[in-house]
Parts: sequence; structure tokens; C-alpha cells
Amino acid sequence: MRKKFPATMLAALAAVLLAWLPAPAESVSWTAIRDARIVPVNGPVIEKGTVLLRNGVIAAVGAQVDVPASAWVIDGTGLTVYPGLIDAMSTWGLPQTAAAAQTASARGGQQQPQQQPPQQQAQAQQPAQARSRGPLDRPGTFSWVKAADLVQPGDARLGQARNAGFTTAAAFPRQGIVAGHGAVINLGGKTAGEMVVAPDAGLYLALRPSGYTGFPSTPMGIMAYFRQLWLDAEHYRQALALYAADPVNIPRPPYDRALEGILGAKRVLLPAADPVQMERMLKLAADLKTPAVLYGVVRGYEMAERLKQSGTPVILNVRWPTRERDADPEQRESYRELRIRDLAPTSPAALAAAGVKFAVSSDGLETPRAVLRALKQSIDRGLKREDALRALTLSAAEIFGVADRLGSVERGKIANLVVADGDLFDEKTRIRMVFIDGVRYLPEPELPQTPPGPGGRGPTSGEGEEQ
Repeated sequence: MRKKFPATMLAALAAVLLAWLPAPAESVSWTAIRDARIVPVNGPVIEKGTVLLRNGVIAAVGAQVDVPASAWVIDGTGLTVYPGLIDAMSTWGLPQTAAAAQTASARGGQQQPQQQPPQQQAQAQQPAQARSRGPLDRPGTFSWVKAADLVQPGDARLGQARNAGFTTAAAFPRQGIVAGHGAVINLGGKTAGEMVVAPDAGLYLALRPSGYTGFPSTPMGIMAYFRQLWLDAEHYRQALALYAADPVNIPRPPYDRALEGILGAKRVLLPAADPVQMERMLKLAADLKTPAVLYGVVRGYEMAERLKQSGTPVILNVRWPTRERDADPEQRESYRELRIRDLAPTSPAALAAAGVKFAVSSDGLETPRAVLRALKQSIDRGLKREDALRALTLSAAEIFGVADRLGSVERGKIANLVVADGDLFDEKTRIRMVFIDGVRYLPEPELPQTPPGPGGRGPTSGEGEEQ
């Protein structure tokens, strides 16, 4: 009669045998772009070399690179490899309808509600909470909103951005005057979580006095409001510390999501369209005791030396001023307007010559390709091509603290690359492919820039080829 072993003994024996078996080999995906011209940005140009990608990361780059036999090899003859371009201030990948609830003003008036995504409409239908008065009544403040929580992989604009060579964006919410925290996101990925590179790009502040029936209803009032918010946040921080030290005798401070959002700000982004506003924003940043990045700066040709003295980085809006299409042809323009229009494209060259760290924003431009055309205007007015490229890559990564992962063709960095058939700023150059996290995306048909549908999925977004 055959003897039967207990089930527990059989399970133990199986565990021992499995422990001795060799582990399955790691599945490694290799891609090599061979015999291409490589512009790493952080070093000299390699006229003929290879970029080797491994599981979404740059594994090697140089004139002599050993390519594994299993690698998928792309012939780079006649092609140039650049780092993926970075839009330093964008809304790409975020809902195009602001996710803001109805905002009460500090004096009893209300701002008109904006169209909301379905999940936030449902929240708005819940019973209204008692509205606070005084310091806790904070109009236009959404400091708790995080762009990283709003990312929509199906945004149709992502394909258009990739077609122009952009692989990454610092995306910021735009509602209210304290709009929320931006995130550095890659412009490709199957899920929102895959796209987020850094969830803390900074807190976006704006001067939008319209819509409020009371304080703050002017730019100066808004700046005073910002200062009060930061004072309240510091008081809140101290109250939390006192309570943590002595919870028996110190009352617990009520949770305040607006102030929590202020305390979580690594940097603030402040508007500075002209020299006067620049001085005000530099003073405001000093009062807030928070590192600042100025955005706008179209008149950088006048502001470069002062910005260099302050050590403040800049996100340059390259939507150069032009005469309105429907302007009255009989109306004479002032010398000041003509001068600003003429000199605005020289701002990048002035900032670069002064040593100001600056990146570039697509804000207000009709298409991503318009960014390159605008910088080409600046190149024609004295901007060096290498400075233009750095503004679109490594400088943007440095401003947002992700230069260890993005911004150059360098071993160990995320495999975000642009492969073009010529100089990036030449009109005839075409983008042949981009890589995002090592996944190849080919150019796709240009589609109208329409908002994503209710499910966060717009028209075709161009799926990548995962190798």
C-alpha cells in the first residue's frame, strides 16, 4: 500500500525545491540609435555616435558604444538626436476647463462658477458648508489643487506637442489667483501616474482682479492678499508645532487645506511682464520668504541686468507682441508700442548675455511649433542656437529641480529624446520620432485642439511603440 505524505509536508518540500531553482532572467529592452549626430547640451556635439536606451533610461552615449546583440537598432545616418524639449509653463495634459468651485468674495459677492469636470460637479451638488468670514475667507485660492492629480493621458494636445519635439512640460492649473501646484509631466504614457516625473513644480500665482466685488479687486490688493496668506500660513505652522509639543495644554488647530497648500510650496511662480512689475514681484518674493521664478518677462531686454543681480530664474513667454489683426488701420501706434514690438524678440539674447537662467513657455501660442518659430526670430536677432536649445531643455530642468533626470542626453537620465533630420530651428527640419521614457512615438496627423471628453480621452492621442 502506497504511503501518503501530509499536505503540509508536500508544501514544505516544494518550497525548498523552488528556492534552489534559478530565478527567471530579467527582461531587458534595448534600443540603439546608431551613427547619428548627437547634441547632448551638457557637452560637445558628437558628430557620429550612438545612444543606447535600456528600459526607458539612457544607458550609454558616445562615439564608441557597445550595442547588445538583442538591441533594436535604428539607423541614425543623417539624423540628429537632441534631448526632449521641455515646455516650462503649460497646461498640456490638464483639463482645459478649470477645476474650480464657485468662489465667494471677501465682501459677500460671488465669482461666477466655471465649467467643471463631472466629479467636481458632483462635489458641488453636496450641501453647502457655512462660509467663513475674515482671514479664513480666501477668494480665488486653490493652493491645495495639484496638477499631478489632474493629468489626462488622452489630452489631444499631447500628440501635437510631441510632433514639435516636446516630451515634457511643467503643467500648472490656472484657476483663481492662487491656482495650485504644478507638476513636471512627460507627454506620453498609458496612465497618469506614469506621466508624472515630479509632482511639486511650484505654486502658480496670478494677478487676476476681475470677478471680485470686494477685496482683492486690484493688483496691489492681490499682492497684499498674498502677503496675508503667507503670514497666516506661518502662524498656522507655529500653532501646529506648539500643539505637537504640548497636546495636553495647547488646543489642536483646525485643519486648513489652503494654508497646508501654502506651506507645501517649494517655489512660487510670479508674473513679471515689465520692469515695474518685476521689482514688485522681487519684493513680494522676499516678503514671502519663498524661492521665486518670474514668468512673462517679454521685455527681458530691459530687465536682464536686474534679474542677474537678483539671481532669479525666468520663464520667458515667446508670444512676441504684434499688431492686432482687427486693429483700425487708421489708428497710429505710439513709439513705445512700436519699440516693445521691435525689441521683444531680443529678450532671449539679452538674458543669455547677462547670464540669467531662463526657460521658455508656449503660453498663448496657437501651436507648439510656434515656440520654435519664435525662437528662430530671436536667433535671427542675435540669440545663439545653443542658448536657445538649452532654454528648451537643461535650463528648464534646472529651474524645476529635475536636471538629474531630464534636460540632456546623458547616461542615467530618462530616455526622452528628439530625433530630427536637421537643425531643430530650421524651418525645413522635420521631427522623425521622439522617445518618452524609452517609448518611441512617430509623428501623427495634426488634429484640432479640442478639450478631452468627459472621460478624459480626446481624439486619438498617438500610442507609442514600446520596444
